[in-house]
Amino acid sequence: MAQPIRFHVPAVDSREALRHKIERAPLEHAEAILAAYDLLQALHDRGVFDTAATALKTGDEILDKAVDVAKTPEAIRSLRNLLFWQKILGSIEPQWFQGLFKAIPDGLATATAERDEPVHVWKLLRRALSKDGLRGLAVAVDFLVSFGRHLGALESSARNSTAR
Repeated sequence: MAQPIRFHVPAVDSREALRHKIERAPLEHAEAILAAYDLLQALHDRGVFDTAATALKTGDEILDKAVDVAKTPEAIRSLRNLLFWQKILGSIEPQWFQGLFKAIPDGLATATAERDEPVHVWKLLRRALSKDGLRGLAVAVDFLVSFGRHLGALESSARNSTAR
């Protein structure tokens, strides 16, 4: 008859294995450890740890205040408006904004340079009827027409919702 083979698993001291691994770590990971020390020092120098400790100590109080502020009608409207403006601004090509914002200093410089001169209606009309002046007026009129159209749609939807 066959004899059973005895299998004996030696006991492993997990603490001893961890201690051995920790002893080898500085040699195997010296560069990473030094980089971590540099990062810790930079965070300490900038007061990140003090801020984090204070936030952890007063976390519930800060969170309660933030929730109280966020529940106000003004905060809700502000968030809705921010989301609306994000959608609007995201639909406009950046070069259009560049053109607009480059025109602002030019217009202000012209207006302030001619501040001491009296305003003449004919000079103003001549500038308005120039190629660039007409282009700017066309944009302004298109904006006003679109704005009026949307205001009319808002007024009719407001009338319909109050009539119900």
